[in-house]
Amino acid sequence: MEKKRVLDIVAEWQGKEVLFPDDMVFTLWGQDTLNNFVPRVDYTIVSYVDSVGCMSCKLQLSKWKSFIAELISISQNDVPVIFFFHPKNMEELIYRLEFDKYNFPVCVDIENKFDKLNNFPSDMSFQTFLLDKDNKVLAIGNPIHNPKVKELYLKIIQGEKIGSINESNVLNTMVDIDKTAASLGDFAWQEERKATFTLKNMGNKPLFISDVTTSCGCTSVDYSKEPVNPSDSLRLHVTYKADHPGYFSKMITVYCNADASPIRLKISGNAK
Repeated sequence: MEKKRVLDIVAEWQGKEVLFPDDMVFTLWGQDTLNNFVPRVDYTIVSYVDSVGCMSCKLQLSKWKSFIAELISISQNDVPVIFFFHPKNMEELIYRLEFDKYNFPVCVDIENKFDKLNNFPSDMSFQTFLLDKDNKVLAIGNPIHNPKVKELYLKIIQGEKIGSINESNVLNTMVDIDKTAASLGDFAWQEERKATFTLKNMGNKPLFISDVTTSCGCTSVDYSKEPVNPSDSLRLHVTYKADHPGYFSKMITVYCNADASPIRLKISGNAK
Protein backbone atom coordinates (compact mmCIF):
# COMPACT_ATOMS: atom_id res chain seq x y z
CA MET A 1 0.00 0.00 0.00
CA GLU A 2 2.82 2.44 0.90
CA LYS A 3 4.71 1.67 -2.31
CA LYS A 4 1.58 2.27 -4.38
CA ARG A 5 0.99 5.61 -2.66
CA VAL A 6 4.52 6.74 -3.47
CA LEU A 7 4.24 5.61 -7.08
CA ASP A 8 0.91 7.45 -7.44
CA ILE A 9 2.43 10.71 -6.14
CA VAL A 10 5.45 10.39 -8.44
CA ALA A 11 3.21 9.64 -11.44
CA GLU A 12 0.99 12.64 -10.65
CA TRP A 13 3.88 15.12 -10.41
CA GLN A 14 6.30 13.81 -13.04
CA GLY A 15 6.41 16.39 -15.85
CA LYS A 16 3.98 18.74 -14.08
CA GLU A 17 4.77 22.47 -14.19
CA VAL A 18 5.34 24.14 -10.82
CA LEU A 19 3.79 27.61 -10.74
CA PHE A 20 5.38 30.55 -8.92
CA PRO A 21 3.64 33.61 -7.41
CA ASP A 22 4.18 36.87 -9.27
CA ASP A 23 5.06 38.86 -6.14
CA MET A 24 7.74 36.73 -4.48
CA VAL A 25 9.86 38.40 -1.79
CA PHE A 26 13.30 36.94 -1.09
CA THR A 27 15.17 37.63 2.11
CA LEU A 28 18.48 36.78 3.73
CA TRP A 29 18.09 35.25 7.20
CA GLY A 30 14.46 36.37 7.11
CA GLN A 31 15.38 40.05 7.48
CA ASP A 32 17.19 41.73 4.57
CA THR A 33 14.88 41.96 1.56
CA LEU A 34 16.55 41.17 -1.73
CA ASN A 35 15.66 41.72 -5.35
CA ASN A 36 15.56 38.20 -6.65
CA PHE A 37 13.65 35.87 -8.95
CA VAL A 38 13.46 32.22 -9.89
CA PRO A 39 16.33 31.85 -12.37
CA ARG A 40 15.77 30.27 -15.77
CA VAL A 41 18.52 27.66 -15.79
CA ASP A 42 18.68 24.00 -16.79
CA TYR A 43 17.97 22.73 -13.27
CA THR A 44 16.47 24.24 -10.12
CA ILE A 45 15.68 22.58 -6.79
CA VAL A 46 12.61 24.01 -5.07
CA SER A 47 11.47 23.08 -1.57
CA TYR A 48 8.22 24.12 0.11
CA VAL A 49 8.20 24.12 3.92
CA ASP A 50 4.89 24.66 5.71
CA SER A 51 4.18 25.70 9.28
CA VAL A 52 3.20 22.24 10.55
CA GLY A 53 5.47 20.47 13.03
CA CYS A 54 9.01 21.08 14.17
CA MET A 55 10.84 23.57 11.93
CA SER A 56 14.25 22.19 12.91
CA CYS A 57 13.15 18.63 12.07
CA LYS A 58 11.95 19.63 8.63
CA LEU A 59 14.81 21.89 7.61
CA GLN A 60 18.09 20.27 8.69
CA LEU A 61 19.80 23.28 7.09
CA SER A 62 23.33 22.14 7.89
CA LYS A 63 22.76 19.12 5.62
CA TRP A 64 21.29 21.36 2.94
CA LYS A 65 24.40 23.54 3.08
CA SER A 66 26.58 20.49 2.50
CA PHE A 67 24.37 19.40 -0.40
CA ILE A 68 24.49 22.88 -1.94
CA ALA A 69 28.29 22.82 -1.71
CA GLU A 70 28.23 19.50 -3.56
CA LEU A 71 25.93 20.98 -6.21
CA ILE A 72 28.26 23.94 -6.68
CA SER A 73 31.23 21.62 -7.14
CA ILE A 74 29.56 19.67 -9.96
CA SER A 75 27.64 22.48 -11.69
CA GLN A 76 29.65 25.70 -11.21
CA ASN A 77 26.81 27.20 -9.14
CA ASP A 78 24.23 26.64 -11.91
CA VAL A 79 21.73 24.64 -9.81
CA PRO A 80 20.04 27.05 -7.38
CA VAL A 81 18.17 25.75 -4.33
CA ILE A 82 15.10 27.83 -3.50
CA PHE A 83 13.16 27.51 -0.24
CA PHE A 84 9.58 28.76 0.08
CA PHE A 85 8.65 29.07 3.75
CA HIS A 86 5.12 29.38 5.08
CA PRO A 87 6.05 29.94 8.75
CA LYS A 88 3.69 29.88 11.70
CA ASN A 89 6.32 31.62 13.81
CA MET A 90 8.53 34.08 11.94
CA GLU A 91 10.87 34.48 14.91
CA GLU A 92 11.52 30.73 14.99
CA LEU A 93 12.31 30.74 11.28
CA ILE A 94 14.76 33.65 11.64
CA TYR A 95 16.39 31.87 14.58
CA ARG A 96 16.86 28.66 12.55
CA LEU A 97 18.32 30.54 9.57
CA GLU A 98 20.73 32.48 11.78
CA PHE A 99 21.63 29.51 13.98
CA ASP A 100 22.57 27.38 10.98
CA LYS A 101 24.13 30.38 9.19
CA TYR A 102 22.10 29.64 6.10
CA ASN A 103 23.34 32.54 3.96
CA PHE A 104 21.29 31.86 0.82
CA PRO A 105 18.16 33.82 -0.15
CA VAL A 106 14.82 32.28 0.79
CA CYS A 107 11.24 33.26 0.02
CA VAL A 108 8.97 33.90 3.01
CA ASP A 109 5.42 33.19 1.85
CA ILE A 110 3.21 34.45 4.68
CA GLU A 111 -0.01 34.04 2.67
CA ASN A 112 0.96 30.56 1.45
CA LYS A 113 0.48 31.57 -2.19
CA PHE A 114 2.97 29.01 -3.48
CA ASP A 115 1.05 26.05 -2.08
CA LYS A 116 -2.32 27.49 -3.10
CA LEU A 117 -1.10 27.73 -6.69
CA ASN A 118 0.20 24.16 -6.78
CA ASN A 119 -1.64 22.17 -4.09
CA PHE A 120 1.47 20.27 -2.97
CA PRO A 121 1.25 16.80 -1.34
CA SER A 122 0.70 17.01 2.43
CA ASP A 123 3.61 14.61 3.06
CA MET A 124 6.78 16.68 3.56
CA SER A 125 8.77 13.94 1.82
CA PHE A 126 7.15 15.06 -1.44
CA GLN A 127 7.40 18.84 -1.12
CA THR A 128 10.81 19.17 -2.79
CA PHE A 129 11.28 19.08 -6.56
CA LEU A 130 14.01 19.04 -9.18
CA LEU A 131 12.77 21.25 -12.04
CA ASP A 132 13.93 21.75 -15.61
CA LYS A 133 14.31 25.15 -17.31
CA ASP A 134 10.55 25.23 -17.98
CA ASN A 135 9.80 24.61 -14.27
CA LYS A 136 8.53 21.09 -15.00
CA VAL A 137 9.16 18.33 -12.47
CA LEU A 138 12.00 15.96 -13.34
CA ALA A 139 12.08 14.29 -9.91
CA ILE A 140 10.28 14.61 -6.59
CA GLY A 141 11.46 13.93 -3.04
CA ASN A 142 13.67 15.36 -0.32
CA PRO A 143 17.38 14.70 -1.04
CA ILE A 144 18.30 15.49 2.57
CA HIS A 145 15.94 12.93 4.10
CA ASN A 146 16.41 10.25 1.45
CA PRO A 147 19.85 9.39 0.01
CA LYS A 148 18.26 7.55 -2.92
CA VAL A 149 16.51 10.77 -3.95
CA LYS A 150 19.78 12.66 -3.59
CA GLU A 151 21.49 10.11 -5.84
CA LEU A 152 18.69 10.48 -8.40
CA TYR A 153 18.95 14.30 -8.39
CA LEU A 154 22.73 14.19 -8.88
CA LYS A 155 22.45 11.65 -11.70
CA ILE A 156 19.95 13.80 -13.58
CA ILE A 157 22.00 16.98 -13.07
CA GLN A 158 25.17 15.27 -14.27
CA GLY A 159 23.41 13.77 -17.29
CA GLU A 160 23.78 10.14 -16.24
CA LYS A 161 21.42 7.49 -17.51
CA ILE A 162 18.71 6.80 -14.96
CA GLY A 163 18.16 3.19 -14.08
CA SER A 164 21.58 2.17 -15.35
CA ILE A 165 22.30 0.19 -12.18
CA ASN A 166 21.41 -3.45 -12.52
CA GLU A 167 19.70 -4.20 -9.25
CA SER A 168 20.03 -7.93 -9.79
CA ASN A 169 23.77 -7.53 -9.28
CA VAL A 170 23.33 -6.00 -5.83
CA LEU A 171 24.29 -8.53 -3.15
CA ASN A 172 21.42 -8.27 -0.70
CA THR A 173 21.21 -9.93 2.68
CA MET A 174 18.60 -10.35 5.39
CA VAL A 175 18.41 -8.48 8.69
CA ASP A 176 16.76 -9.23 12.02
CA ILE A 177 16.01 -6.25 14.29
CA ASP A 178 15.64 -6.57 18.04
CA LYS A 179 12.94 -3.86 18.04
CA THR A 180 11.60 -1.18 15.72
CA ALA A 181 10.47 1.28 18.39
CA ALA A 182 11.84 2.50 21.71
CA SER A 183 10.14 4.61 24.37
CA LEU A 184 12.43 7.01 26.21
CA GLY A 185 9.78 7.71 28.84
CA ASP A 186 9.37 10.98 30.76
CA PHE A 187 12.42 13.13 31.46
CA ALA A 188 13.54 16.73 31.94
CA TRP A 189 13.79 18.30 28.50
CA GLN A 190 17.33 19.62 29.14
CA GLU A 191 18.63 16.04 29.49
CA GLU A 192 19.85 13.74 26.73
CA ARG A 193 18.20 10.37 26.30
CA LYS A 194 19.62 7.37 24.43
CA ALA A 195 18.30 4.19 22.85
CA THR A 196 20.05 1.30 21.11
CA PHE A 197 18.75 -0.77 18.21
CA THR A 198 20.50 -4.00 17.20
CA LEU A 199 20.56 -5.25 13.60
CA LYS A 200 21.73 -8.83 13.06
CA ASN A 201 22.89 -10.02 9.64
CA MET A 202 20.87 -13.18 9.02
CA GLY A 203 21.96 -13.70 5.42
CA ASN A 204 25.11 -15.08 3.80
CA LYS A 205 26.41 -11.76 2.41
CA PRO A 206 28.04 -8.84 4.30
CA LEU A 207 25.65 -6.12 5.47
CA PHE A 208 26.54 -2.58 4.36
CA ILE A 209 24.91 0.54 5.83
CA SER A 210 24.87 3.18 3.09
CA ASP A 211 23.20 5.92 5.17
CA VAL A 212 21.14 6.61 8.28
CA THR A 213 18.84 9.62 8.34
CA THR A 214 16.66 11.12 11.07
CA SER A 215 13.44 13.10 10.88
CA CYS A 216 14.77 15.68 13.31
CA GLY A 217 17.94 17.63 13.96
CA CYS A 218 17.42 16.82 17.65
CA THR A 219 18.21 13.16 16.93
CA SER A 220 21.67 11.76 16.14
CA VAL A 221 22.83 8.21 15.42
CA ASP A 222 26.25 6.62 15.96
CA TYR A 223 27.20 3.27 14.46
CA SER A 224 30.19 1.39 13.05
CA LYS A 225 30.80 2.03 9.36
CA GLU A 226 32.44 -1.38 8.89
CA PRO A 227 30.64 -4.17 6.95
CA VAL A 228 28.73 -6.60 9.17
CA ASN A 229 29.60 -10.20 8.44
CA PRO A 230 26.96 -12.95 8.37
CA SER A 231 25.69 -13.84 11.88
CA ASP A 232 27.28 -10.67 13.32
CA SER A 233 25.36 -7.68 14.69
CA LEU A 234 25.45 -3.90 14.40
CA ARG A 235 24.29 -1.52 17.12
CA LEU A 236 22.73 1.84 16.29
CA HIS A 237 23.13 4.23 19.22
CA VAL A 238 20.44 6.91 19.02
CA THR A 239 20.68 10.12 21.06
CA TYR A 240 17.79 12.55 21.49
CA LYS A 241 18.36 16.11 22.81
CA ALA A 242 15.17 18.19 22.93
CA ASP A 243 15.30 21.87 22.07
CA HIS A 244 11.99 22.48 23.86
CA PRO A 245 9.58 20.60 26.17
CA GLY A 246 6.88 18.37 24.73
CA TYR A 247 5.92 14.90 23.54
CA PHE A 248 7.95 13.66 20.58
CA SER A 249 7.94 10.81 18.09
CA LYS A 250 10.95 10.70 15.76
CA MET A 251 11.84 8.44 12.86
CA ILE A 252 15.26 6.94 12.06
CA THR A 253 15.62 5.51 8.55
CA VAL A 254 18.37 2.98 7.77
CA TYR A 255 19.44 2.48 4.15
CA CYS A 256 21.36 -0.74 3.56
CA ASN A 257 21.71 -3.75 1.26
CA ALA A 258 19.02 -5.70 3.10
CA ASP A 259 15.82 -6.90 1.48
CA ALA A 260 13.86 -4.86 4.05
CA SER A 261 15.66 -1.57 3.26
CA PRO A 262 14.87 1.14 4.04
CA ILE A 263 14.40 0.09 7.66
CA ARG A 264 12.36 2.56 9.73
CA LEU A 265 12.87 2.79 13.49
CA LYS A 266 11.11 5.08 15.95
CA ILE A 267 11.83 6.72 19.29
CA SER A 268 9.22 8.49 21.38
CA GLY A 269 8.90 10.06 24.80
CA ASN A 270 7.87 13.09 26.79
CA ALA A 271 10.45 15.84 27.44
CA LYS A 272 9.00 17.77 30.36
